[in-house]
Amino acid sequence: MKLLCLALAAAQLAPCPGATPWRTMATEADRQRLRELRAAWTEALAVAAPAEDRAVLFNPDLALEDPLPPAGSYRCRFVKLGGAVRFAAREWGACRIEGDALVRLDGPQQPMGTLYPDGPSRGIFLGTLHLAEERRSLPYGRDRARDMIGAVERIGPARWRIALPRPRFESTLDLIELVPA
Repeated sequence: MKLLCLALAAAQLAPCPGATPWRTMATEADRQRLRELRAAWTEALAVAAPAEDRAVLFNPDLALEDPLPPAGSYRCRFVKLGGAVRFAAREWGACRIEGDALVRLDGPQQPMGTLYPDGPSRGIFLGTLHLAEERRSLPYGRDRARDMIGAVERIGPARWRIALPRPRFESTLDLIELVPA
């Protein structure tokens, strides 16, 4: 049974009992989007024309050890690549990490969710998109259009990104950039 479970997990067809919690929480559609992360990077960078020199942020192969940011206050922003917008860097805003929870505190699009460890150089963000005019956010799994999954990576001494492949709106790849406030 253990070999079957390992084979299914390796093929990313089904989570195993005792698997990393995000795998059992994530919808199949989101697990599929995460499997397509590299393709989304390639497609987005082929059409995006970043107006600023952000080579570190846009390097899909850069991922340092210890990927999860510690609890605290952060400045964060969305950078959208590919799709209808081609390239857009949104305004910096305020984010907070408490325990394993990430919340954007301001701005029109406010991701909120949970950060999970997934290896020495990658974590996983599993959450939902809250819109500023809404009174409360939907829980993950309630609205597929709002569900978010992404790879959390440390890309500098005090700099992180969350790469969100094929978000439901506007772009091919969204990056959430985080730096201490």
